[in-house]
Amino acid sequence: MDSNRRGFLKKATAGAVGIGLSSSVNAMSASSYSNIIGSNDRINLAIQGLGRRYSAYIGAIANKKNNVRLLYLCDVLKSQRDKAAANFGKAINYKPQLENDIHKIFDDKDVDAIFMATPDHWHTPGACMAMKAGKHVYLEKPCSHNGRENELVVAFQQKYNKMVQMGNQQRSSVETTSLMKDIHNGAIGEVYKAIAFYTNGRGEVPVPTKAAPPEGLDWDLFQGPAPRKDYMHNTWNYNWHWYGWDYGTAEMGNNATHELDIARWAMDVEYPEHVDVISGKHHFVNDGWEMYDTMEATFRYSNNRVIQWDGSSRSNYNKYGKGRGTLIYGSLGSVMVDRGGYEMFDLSGKLIKDSKSASQEGGVALGGGGNLSTRHAVNFFGAIRGKEALTSPIEQGALSQSLTHYANISSRIGKSFDVDQTTGRIFDRDAMKLWSRTYEPGWEPIL
Repeated sequence: MDSNRRGFLKKATAGAVGIGLSSSVNAMSASSYSNIIGSNDRINLAIQGLGRRYSAYIGAIANKKNNVRLLYLCDVLKSQRDKAAANFGKAINYKPQLENDIHKIFDDKDVDAIFMATPDHWHTPGACMAMKAGKHVYLEKPCSHNGRENELVVAFQQKYNKMVQMGNQQRSSVETTSLMKDIHNGAIGEVYKAIAFYTNGRGEVPVPTKAAPPEGLDWDLFQGPAPRKDYMHNTWNYNWHWYGWDYGTAEMGNNATHELDIARWAMDVEYPEHVDVISGKHHFVNDGWEMYDTMEATFRYSNNRVIQWDGSSRSNYNKYGKGRGTLIYGSLGSVMVDRGGYEMFDLSGKLIKDSKSASQEGGVALGGGGNLSTRHAVNFFGAIRGKEALTSPIEQGALSQSLTHYANISSRIGKSFDVDQTTGRIFDRDAMKLWSRTYEPGWEPIL
């Protein structure tokens, strides 16, 4: 890497960290920023994980105005590396290197930043290794697999002073950002309740049976931080989300992350004081799905505020009129908001304000991307350069992610519990037994 460019990026990052911790964005002036555009300003990237999510980054990476270069495409399955290379080949006029093992990319000093879109169990260990290797990280949701990893990913960011953007892209929605300013300025009065919801019609999944790994899959490296076990049929194809807790975080980590983040943002709260969950597997009861598929969770805060989660993974009745979103109640009115915009109502139910987005990310379809993901990635680039603040810095992302971990723990132990609103730790001993997880020896992140 050019030493001048590395020096610039290092100084810019330090500045951006300062911006990110401030309540306002003191962006670099356009005239001063234009003086440093050029090869020294280029950000070299790698992507780890080439399943359903990587295509959301193509637009931001391919746009020459963003002055980034994709050095590596990394995945543990050869066919996914080849497919991603072909798709990027339609948008860029050079060929990134294809790599199976992310450790080789960590060792490459020319790589400035890594987009991490792996299965859940890799997220925090991978991000921590990347930061330790001097890389900035765009970290897809969930940012952690459990409560302890939630603490670790924030602690590593603070120690290594790297930009870590969590991939909850609605934080980059112009409409949602504007709405949050209105809510915090009293547009619907005192906010006291938010209902985050998600509905999908996921079908029956196979009962896992022992099988040979798919051709071209490095099964050992896929498992990574998780304890080693034999491959089971159909684990690879998305269903790792539902086959036990070694890899996935159920629907809470998979999708609730997004809407709960919006609810917490609107409520302007951090840790709850009490968590209560009703959950169960109610559909296709004899199939291979090992998690709950239906959950109602309640997070109670001080000052009589509450966030509720209403999730149904395999019963597609949209009782809120749409597949996902957040309903926010205030003393003077209410708001329904999703990635497509919002509608604000007064106490009589009359529509008083709305704003619609051209976003293509409003539904529940798997993978893909759209303008929110592109804007979120571009913001990440700007933060690395010191030009702007991250829209979803990891310390905020982790606060929202904690709600998903509380709900999963409550579901697994079958009881409610109280939470320390200062530290985020749970007062219940049974619950704290699930605060972390068992790692394959040598893989646990050590600060």
